Formats: sequence, C-alpha cells, structure tokens
Amino acid sequence: MREENQSATTDFILLGVTGQQEQEDIFFILFLFIYPITLVGNMLIILAIVSDVHLHNPMYFFLANLSLVDIFFSSVTIPKTLANHFLGSKEISFGGCLTQMYFMIALGNTDSYILAAMAIDRAVAISRPLHYTMIMRPHSCVLMVVGSWIVGNANALPHTLLTSGLSFCGNKEVANFYCDITPLLKLSCSDIHFNVKMMYLGVGIFSVPLLCIIISYVRVFATVLRVPSTKGILKAFSTCGSHLTVVSLYYGTVMGMYFRPLTSYSLKDAIITVMYMAVTPMLNPFIYSLRNRDMKAALGKLFNRSSSSPQ
Repeated sequence: MREENQSATTDFILLGVTGQQEQEDIFFILFLFIYPITLVGNMLIILAIVSDVHLHNPMYFFLANLSLVDIFFSSVTIPKTLANHFLGSKEISFGGCLTQMYFMIALGNTDSYILAAMAIDRAVAISRPLHYTMIMRPHSCVLMVVGSWIVGNANALPHTLLTSGLSFCGNKEVANFYCDITPLLKLSCSDIHFNVKMMYLGVGIFSVPLLCIIISYVRVFATVLRVPSTKGILKAFSTCGSHLTVVSLYYGTVMGMYFRPLTSYSLKDAIITVMYMAVTPMLNPFIYSLRNRDMKAALGKLFNRSSSSPQ
C-alpha cells in the first residue's frame, strides 16, 4: 500500500532535451516554430485530399490518416514542453506522465502500421496494376487503418498498466522532454525485469510493419527491374520516393533509440526523440506535397477556393 501511494503521488521532473538552460531556450524557440507548422501542414494535406475527388483513392486515404496521426503525435508532447518552459516549471504528474507514455506508444505504433499500409498499396499498384482496384477496395483500406489504430492501442495499454504498478522512491528526474518508457524504467526502484521483456516485445510488434515495408519494396524493385523502359523506372521511383524518405527518417531515428539495451540510455539520447516526435511529423507534408504533382494541384485548388470565397 505504501508503494502504491508513493507512485500515485509522484511528480516527475522533465529534464528536457539537453538539461542545459541555454540550450533549452533554443529548443523552446525551435518547438515554437515546429508545432504550428506541423499542425497547419498536416491539416492542409487532409483538407486537400478531402476536397479533391481526384485524390479519393487508397494512397491518399492512407496519407490523410498518416497526417491525422502526426497531428496527434506531436500534440502529445510539444504543447506540454512549451507550457512548462513558458511557466518556468519542469514538473509533470504521475497520471500526466502515464498519459503521455500511453499516447506516445499508441500513436507511434499506429504511424508505423499506416506506413506499412502505404507500402503495400504502392507494391500492389506497381506489381499488380490490373488487379489493384480489386485488391485495394475501400473496405480493405478502412480495415487496414482501423487495424493500425487497434494494434497501436493494444501495444500501448500493457506497458502503461505495468508502469503504473511500479514504485518510484528515489530520483524523479526523467531524462527527456516527455515521459518515455525507457527513462521511467530506469527511475523505478521496483523489479523491472518483466517490464523490460514486455518493452522488447513491444519493440518487436512495432517492427512488424518494417518487415512488411521491406517485403513490399523488394517486390516493387523486382517489378521495376523487369520494366525495360527508363520511363517506367523513373515513374516507380517518383511514386515511392516520398514514402521511402519518410520511412527512412522515422525508422532510422526510432531504431537508434529503442533497438539497444536499456542500460545504454541517457539524457544525450533525447535529441534523437526530437527527430521522430517533432521533426518528422513536420516534414511529412513537405515531403509528400513537394514531390507530388497531384497533391500540389489539390493544394493550389484549395488555396484558390479559399481566396475566391466571399469575405
């Protein structure tokens, strides 16, 4: 009972990205620019896809859902970071900490599975174009997105429940700018062996989409290599290039963070989390719109419609 009370009344201290006040001021300004750009950019992607009937197909359906997840993903941590810096506080309650951790894991996994759905869509479009509409039916696409959300939340729930049962009776300083599972496990004075095993199981579940993405692109490249024309190869790469860029940014940083022993984690690794928690969601709209003529045309129509609407 005493251990439960200790955990329930715990307030954690978020050390930030570096723990140095001068550098934290720089990251505050950085986040102050990144967050509104992320919100506006991803919202424009969603509005452009919804408003243009030419984009009502599986590829853009998945992209709209990815943008929605990215809005939620960045909103889990950045507003709290900005508010704490503005108020001169680094505290977060135990309940707030668990809430951050839950949504971070859930949305991170959902993001991962939607990226896999996008890779499967591209693989089917290039390797089996004649059967594309039959395979990627609206019902199938909705099921893939719903499944992504279900798996994401199912993976987050056990970690959150297990962490809620831990005791934190010593140091309360979280080595990050938000509550992540790795620094919390390092702070606990309870036996965390089972928690660590579950964490690596969660990493395995998170990694399943990466395997799907690799298999999908192996199929894409195998099909492309059988196409004799340079035009066909360039078309395939232009179609998949944006998605590959996002996958590389996202998985590259996440793997650098979680695909290693828990004991090797320290505050200096918090800079890695900035990449996939803040930078990648901000860059996604630019990556997908700047290299996509259909998306640029849809955004142009959206802006023209807004400017020509009566005041």
